[in-house]
Amino acid sequence: MEKRECLECSSPVTGRKDKKFCCDYCRNAYHNRLNESSNAYVRRVNNILRKNRRILHAFNPEGKAKVRTLQLAEEGFNFHFFTNTYTTKGGNKYYFCYDQGYIKLDDDWYTIVKKQDYVKV
Repeated sequence: MEKRECLECSSPVTGRKDKKFCCDYCRNAYHNRLNESSNAYVRRVNNILRKNRRILHAFNPEGKAKVRTLQLAEEGFNFHFFTNTYTTKGGNKYYFCYDQGYIKLDDDWYTIVKKQDYVKV
């Protein structure tokens, strides 16, 4: 019978022939370490998206509001990150961070809207 070692901690592994880890802790630690870099990237992007949504919601508690670009930027809004877009029949494009959307107007203004049920994205 061949001796098997845990892929994480090198302890002896007993049980099924295809078992690779001595316990659940080692199995989870091993896979978390493998996925660490991709998880860090996803976490960073999600943090930016959540912050953008919080900023939009703070300026838009009633469902529709106007705000200057500088105000959004001062709060730390990142215009490069959004969850989806919606193009109207007239060709205007709204950018959304989850349920909060915005569209660029003339003269350095944005309109912020809350996603309505009719907006299919």
